[in-house]
Amino acid sequence: MPLKKCPAGIAVAHLLDNPRFTFIRHNVCEPFFSDVDEIYNLACPASPVHYQSDPVATTKTSVYGAINMLELAKKYDSKILQASTSEIYGDPQVHPQHEGYFGNVNTIGPRACYDEGKRCAETLFFDYHRQYFIPIKVARIFNTYGPRMHPNDGRVVSNFIIQAIQNKPITIYGDGTYTRSFCYVDDLITALIALMGTPKELTGPVNIGNPNEITINQLAEKIIKLVGSSSEMSFLPIHEDDPKIRKPDITMAKNVLNWEPHISLEEGLNSTIKYFRTELKKHATASM
Repeated sequence: MPLKKCPAGIAVAHLLDNPRFTFIRHNVCEPFFSDVDEIYNLACPASPVHYQSDPVATTKTSVYGAINMLELAKKYDSKILQASTSEIYGDPQVHPQHEGYFGNVNTIGPRACYDEGKRCAETLFFDYHRQYFIPIKVARIFNTYGPRMHPNDGRVVSNFIIQAIQNKPITIYGDGTYTRSFCYVDDLITALIALMGTPKELTGPVNIGNPNEITINQLAEKIIKLVGSSSEMSFLPIHEDDPKIRKPDITMAKNVLNWEPHISLEEGLNSTIKYFRTELKKHATASM
């Protein structure tokens, strides 16, 4: 498959001509060795549509991937950051969610491949840290969005924007009163780099997200308005174990990283809408 047509290629295509960038296509479930100073382990499908399509592979990616990247860090004495997730809190009974909360996860449900895979990865990171003194950083990432998401990503922001641009019904699972907190990708990256740069003693986990909570209905209405769409909302049965509320407590991130998100939801959505308009036009032109 050509690089620009594979999921990873879409995200990095704009970097291919940069002499300081090298793309190596490798399955993280297999061992990999290359002399490195820092490792950011973000490998895993993050959309329910994708991670539930092959749940065994999803769990393997989180668990085997963590082991292989930790072995890489162990070999070269590298710092390593794990991109964990707010999904480790499951359908939370504590709100907002703070790092000390152990979560409420259905270990045998259809979302467990992702939730439990990430929880096990966190365990592996801390065990390697305690046993082998690997310098680790763990970030618990809350719903992130922005340009270069895959058009068929399957997550709510990309789904709503694509549907709104095409004036199709906005598909909402449940009654739309469930909440999420959306963090723009630039804010996330700033936080991850800041976390990697902290002293060795700071391991995390640290919540990374935007604490501005919004209902799914409100998100749909905002996107319809920003796009100028004639779409209407269409309600479908809710997915099993879908969290009802989601809001990060970012007190720790503020204190130890001197970080908080700065990009408003409207600003971030406008940038993402612009990106998807361009991509849809490219696709339409290529199909002619």
